[in-house]
Amino acid sequence: MDWNELESICKECTACPLSRTRTNLVFGVGNREAELMFVGEAPGEQEDKTGIPFVGAAGQLLDKYLTAVGIDREDVYIANILKCRPPHNRDPLPEEGDACIGYLREQVKLIRPKMIVCLGRISAMRLIKPDYKITKEHGNFVHRGAFTMTAVYHPSALLRDPAKREDMYRDMKKIKEYLDSIKK
Repeated sequence: MDWNELESICKECTACPLSRTRTNLVFGVGNREAELMFVGEAPGEQEDKTGIPFVGAAGQLLDKYLTAVGIDREDVYIANILKCRPPHNRDPLPEEGDACIGYLREQVKLIRPKMIVCLGRISAMRLIKPDYKITKEHGNFVHRGAFTMTAVYHPSALLRDPAKREDMYRDMKKIKEYLDSIKK
């Protein structure tokens, strides 16, 4: 499967009720040969309006962290598990994640990143382990096959609780250091 085929299939998806309430499919954006891939849980209101992940306030904060540690947003790929926005930005239902996870797997197969960073608890619980504890385990690296994975606080959590911002900065520095080490 190639990118065009995958995106076309996603646009036609009606596997869950979210397809009926979305404004735009939020497929993913960025470098399709990225070594670093970020995965959030689901699009928010701004993402639903634009069709681009992480463009609202949380996305702007993520951009600041990327810049602060010397990672160019153009060099990474950003996607969500869900490709459609849940109403009122509620947490995704398990069946909604089940309906979309195959699309994310295909994106990962096409990109073949060296590292996948889960943005927030829900993404980490789906991709790393079901009982992931973001406050205790953020920034810890896990190896899954060809991938190194980690999770950081979701930028929207940092907007609500600025006390976690220093942890996020440390985690992002570790991610940058890891990327630099595998390029040598």
